[in-house]
Amino acid sequence: GRVAKRTNITVQVPPGVEDGTRLRIAGQGESGENGAPRGDLYCDIHVKPHPIFQRQGNNILCELPISFTQAALGCEVDVPTLKGSVTKVKVPKGTQHGDILNVRGEGLPAMHGWGKGDLLVQAVIEVPARLTARQEELLREFAEIERLHPSPKTKSFFQKMKEYFK
Repeated sequence: GRVAKRTNITVQVPPGVEDGTRLRIAGQGESGENGAPRGDLYCDIHVKPHPIFQRQGNNILCELPISFTQAALGCEVDVPTLKGSVTKVKVPKGTQHGDILNVRGEGLPAMHGWGKGDLLVQAVIEVPARLTARQEELLREFAEIERLHPSPKTKSFFQKMKEYFK
């Protein structure tokens, strides 16, 4: 006959495994009938969401909050990696909200194959909620210069509408 009992089994979960993957552990299932070999154990993998990183295939996406001045002037910032370390990422001048900066090879390993995904760093430009009097003065001066000499990329709402309705 059969006797029900609990047992602990160590399961090797391969790096890069995705949520919903089913792993088969041969010979660790229920015992067979009439002396037949044991069946297989199937483990369904559920990956917990990470508070900083989001998975996109083998790539990892994280948002990078930067200031308006960092985006406009460019800078170098520290970005966390999956390994728990940080890597330097160069934010180019003129970075726009939502732009993706790619850090090659810092994503997840391919589960069935070679190589690793990338770390995709998405720029999130934060606008200050409060300004000092000097900051406001400088921004008003900047706005006036921008009005007189708009950057080639910048189109006003009305310019966009004119192009749309041509």
